[in-house]
Amino acid sequence: MMSSPSPDPSAANNKNNRIRIKLLLGIVLLGIFLVTGYWLAFLRYRAVTDDAYVMAESARISSRIPGTVLRVLVDNDHPVQAGQVLVELDPRDYRIEVDRARAGLARVEANIRAAELSVPLTDTVTESQLQAADAVVQGAKDKTQEIRHRLEELQQKRNAAQAELQHAQRDFERFENLFQQGAGSEQQRDRTRTALKKARAQVEAAEAEIAAARSALQALLQDVDRTRAQRQASKGDRRRVEIEQHKLAALKAERAELEARLAAAELNLSYCAISAPISGYISQKSLQIGDRVQPGQLIMAVVPLGEVFVEANFKETQLRHVRLGQPASITADIYPGYTYRGKVAGIRSGTGAAFSLLPPENATGNWIKVVQRVPVKIRLNEPPPVDHPLRVGLSLEVTVHTRDRSGPTLVAESKQTP
Repeated sequence: MMSSPSPDPSAANNKNNRIRIKLLLGIVLLGIFLVTGYWLAFLRYRAVTDDAYVMAESARISSRIPGTVLRVLVDNDHPVQAGQVLVELDPRDYRIEVDRARAGLARVEANIRAAELSVPLTDTVTESQLQAADAVVQGAKDKTQEIRHRLEELQQKRNAAQAELQHAQRDFERFENLFQQGAGSEQQRDRTRTALKKARAQVEAAEAEIAAARSALQALLQDVDRTRAQRQASKGDRRRVEIEQHKLAALKAERAELEARLAAAELNLSYCAISAPISGYISQKSLQIGDRVQPGQLIMAVVPLGEVFVEANFKETQLRHVRLGQPASITADIYPGYTYRGKVAGIRSGTGAAFSLLPPENATGNWIKVVQRVPVKIRLNEPPPVDHPLRVGLSLEVTVHTRDRSGPTLVAESKQTP
């Protein structure tokens, strides 16, 4: 009886190895298929980063005036509302400034009222005086012209009387000689003597009238000079009125200056009550009663926890398909398993390194390419719930869903009306 041949161990091993290789290849292919499917189904339309933090537009509270802290009405972590008084400074120095400005303004107001009453009155009086002087001067000029004409007439009359006198003198002398010689009558001599006396009287009368006219003219000229002097005085008064008007304008300018000073003093007094510009929670309070504060000194901050946003720093290679308005999922290390929802609100116009205190100088020659990160702003769809509040600076993990790529990459420019 013949025995059957025994199986070849090497052939069996080869068969097992082929089976193992096929299984291994199948597992690898299945893994590649699953990974590729997962990437196509989930990771392909996602941009993920754990370099993200909670941010807020916090209000840094400082004093606008120097002063001493009188009361501190809040403490760290306390909620406050917009307009709520946080700190009160000692207002006494600033009240004194307000009172001083008000007193100065009242004094100037009184001076202005007095000037407004006196200047028009002086203006009216001096104007009347000037008009009266002008009328007197004009009347005197007319009267002077009339007297001059009268004087010319009197001089002509005197000349005529002198001619008559000379004629009467010759007649008298002729008839006197004839009478002495016995050729003329006494009656003719007496008649010529009477005519001579009459002619002399006419000449003397004309001389007297001329002298009176000259005296009247001289007096009138003196009156004119006196009236002109008064007119010049009235002109001087008019100049003083202009000066007073300029002084009144200066007083009004001083009033405007004091009104501005009073407004500034009242404004400084109002700054003694430091109020919250926004609603939020107090943080970084660093003052106590009695402290001396200076303008610009940080005394506390107000953090609006209800309006926090996310700043996620993505690699520049992740931003190819990121668009404004895309939804985002946010998880915080402080609340494992809880997810916040938000939307992309903005992509920063530069990398973080470009706006750092010491930006890189890539043109120095010692350059190493480093993937840069760009901040992306994400607004939450709704404020964080009270049982899961977010605090500024918390670490986050952000996932932006990039399937919908129809949105813009830049915020649209707002049109400003002229």
